[in-house]
Amino acid sequence: MQNTTSPLELARSLDPPGRDATLRRDASVHTFWSANRRLLADAWVDWDAARSTDLVVLDESLLDSRLRAAVTNAWVDPTTETAVMELLDEVAPDVYAFQFFDPERIAVLRDYLEHVWDAGIPLRPPYGIVLNRGGAMLDLRSDGALAAPTFQTFYRMVMDRYMRPIARLLFHDIVGHDAQTFGFSIHYQPTTDTSIRPHTDASSVTLNVNANLPGETFTGSTVDFFDSASGEVHPLTFDIGTAMIHRGNVPHTAQPITSGERTNLVFWLMGDNPAPLQQFEARTVSAHDRWTVPTAAQTTWAPF
Repeated sequence: MQNTTSPLELARSLDPPGRDATLRRDASVHTFWSANRRLLADAWVDWDAARSTDLVVLDESLLDSRLRAAVTNAWVDPTTETAVMELLDEVAPDVYAFQFFDPERIAVLRDYLEHVWDAGIPLRPPYGIVLNRGGAMLDLRSDGALAAPTFQTFYRMVMDRYMRPIARLLFHDIVGHDAQTFGFSIHYQPTTDTSIRPHTDASSVTLNVNANLPGETFTGSTVDFFDSASGEVHPLTFDIGTAMIHRGNVPHTAQPITSGERTNLVFWLMGDNPAPLQQFEARTVSAHDRWTVPTAAQTTWAPF
């Protein structure tokens, strides 16, 4: 008899690796995610299709209206990109903060993610960061990623339409080192993994976006950026829906959260051959070159 069990049902019956095995990075952990990669991706397609009439569309309406208007104009006429720049505040050397999500609309995204966490489909957490309900890989190059088409369309829009041109506007030398993408989510709670040791990212540029709801306050959990030139430390915190964008080679750490919870989406741009620990060769880049989408094929390499 032909097996009619759906990918969604099969995925929900899987027994994913436990926390201890994941933290040890046992060989069985890699085997599980690699062996079930196709099944899990198909399960997310099934899940997304089943909920298509229940879930609102994730689109640009979730983003800050001023940012949305400035970016829309820049795609039409790149010479207006200064309006985007005016929304960005340099809060530490090579670190900029700006409003990304509309606080009044962010509940739409969080509602979608809550359904994701409750879907019963195993999601691979970002190794070495936080291993809890809200931690997941977001890019399709990662085994066990959130492969729901609705989310992936939103993710690609954020990367291609917003993050990359803004990163190019700030850091001209990354052009040519930004065709590849990577992403993950983090959910900080005082009772789980609460901090991240000082590190640099394996990215050309990192965009770290807060996804807390209005009223979801927290204490602690600052992101400390280290200025190698002066030795100063710049402790920064997130307001609802705000983002920090910085070069991947800027050392930083997340301090322990002491109360409340913090949910963030982290996006990386990388080159075909990642070289995160140095600045790239200076080049002259026109505004029109900044507001383009690379045609390079997506690689299968993921940093973790």
